[in-house]
Amino acid sequence: MPTEQAGKASNAAEGTGGQGCTGNPGRTQKIAALEELADFVAAERAAGRKIVHCHGVYDLVHIGHIKHLQAARALGDVLVVTITPDEYVDKGPHRPVFPASLRAEAIAALSCVDGVAINKWPTAVETIKLLKPDLYVKGRAREKGPRDHTDAIVLEEETVKAVGGKLVLTDEETYSASALINRHLDIFSPEAKEFLAAFRAKYSEEGILSKLDAMRPLRVLTVGESIIDEYQFCSVMSKANKDPILAARHKYTEKYAGGILAVANHVAGFCDRVGLLSMLGEQDSQVDFITLHLDSKVHAHFLRKPDSPTIVKRRFLEEYGSVKLFEVYIMRNEHLSPDDEAAFCRRLEELMPQFDVVVCADYGHGLFTEKAIEVLSTRAPFLAVSAQTNAGNRGFNMISRWPHADFISIDEPEARLETRDEQADIRSLIQIISRRTTCKRMLVTQGRKGTLCYDEKAGFFELPALAARIVDRIGAGDAVLALAGPAAALGLPIELVGFFGNVAGAEACGIMGNKSAINPTSIRRYVTSLHK
Repeated sequence: MPTEQAGKASNAAEGTGGQGCTGNPGRTQKIAALEELADFVAAERAAGRKIVHCHGVYDLVHIGHIKHLQAARALGDVLVVTITPDEYVDKGPHRPVFPASLRAEAIAALSCVDGVAINKWPTAVETIKLLKPDLYVKGRAREKGPRDHTDAIVLEEETVKAVGGKLVLTDEETYSASALINRHLDIFSPEAKEFLAAFRAKYSEEGILSKLDAMRPLRVLTVGESIIDEYQFCSVMSKANKDPILAARHKYTEKYAGGILAVANHVAGFCDRVGLLSMLGEQDSQVDFITLHLDSKVHAHFLRKPDSPTIVKRRFLEEYGSVKLFEVYIMRNEHLSPDDEAAFCRRLEELMPQFDVVVCADYGHGLFTEKAIEVLSTRAPFLAVSAQTNAGNRGFNMISRWPHADFISIDEPEARLETRDEQADIRSLIQIISRRTTCKRMLVTQGRKGTLCYDEKAGFFELPALAARIVDRIGAGDAVLALAGPAAALGLPIELVGFFGNVAGAEACGIMGNKSAINPTSIRRYVTSLHK
């Protein structure tokens, strides 16, 4: 892109031309609301001063940031900096390390900076429109690989030109905040740090990202029960006056597309052709909500279950901290009738030849009958399966119901329930399950202990937990299956399959329920961040 190169500014001005947003050079007085920063910039511009704008995460302010901001300040009279808000820091679930308020304070402490504000949007595009800087300054691009995994810099350049300004790239020596954080802060456990060091040595960032690109042409059919996850946020008051129950005041409700709908949405971020086969209730089908919340790439095929609603799992949460209080299932937990089973199997046989991979999420609520499982186990081109244990099927929905799968993803409690063994080494149990399902490749997630991968030829491979921030674990297993299944279908080494599943699960743990799908850009940035 056409840009102006700014020379190195090792002796850059230390901010003598600007006095901060309130005319006071103190650190905290420089920090303002975005609208107040815009007023400050307008006044400085009216006084004939040249406005320079920088924007970024600044999660760990280091010498590279300082040199960059000094160089930017030397290009004009006033330097203002906007900070990416916490919810839009897209470098993996372990970031940001520092909240936006502290990141803003760190930048405001630099004498070369005249004003600081926390942004409201994911990128600086809207902020540039608001501030209308003369110069929008970024650091130089990396020598290898893309500058970013989005087109944000292109949109930002177009925007600054539209407001009469110019994009400038400084030529300062660059440092990586992610590398400093990963190696010197206690973000990850010692086991995770050791794993990441070995993993970086074995797999390059470009090599891993190319495997994500290789998933794009896969044609993936997702099959399972559609579930509406309804979250009722409440404020707990006290025990009811006359009954031994907890009383709470309702605050607001959120609904998310869960179950196989979430799996399909996750897959659609990584594969261009995604099919969905599911069954909705004939009563209260929720089809309008479902259609609105499915990714546009998902081609859905729905059958209807007579005398049944679409499954709703209603969870009541204390709003502060999002602590779950209890949940209610709205469903008829029954197997399909012979006629519905026959219709479901016919549709499976029609659809499967059109796809390379079939991903089945078995939630144990009656859709996968013995006949349907037989059709899938014998005719799917590549079958990736999870069989979930939940309150509606505990003890009855075992993975061994599936006589064959090419790839399985379950958690350790499900593996132990399948084998009825609480004490044995999990590796021996995985081998038992492998024989029962004639499945040669498996992932078993173990919560804070990470993930254990199994390949009949390669043996076992352990990955530590990478999630440092847990918002909600609901849906994490679906995310693991959605990314690890296609990775397994590509024939990738089991350690890479496990890595992709682990990263997807960590990303999903940072999302409330299934409020949004895992984002391929976020995953790519996470991979980049972990490789620093």
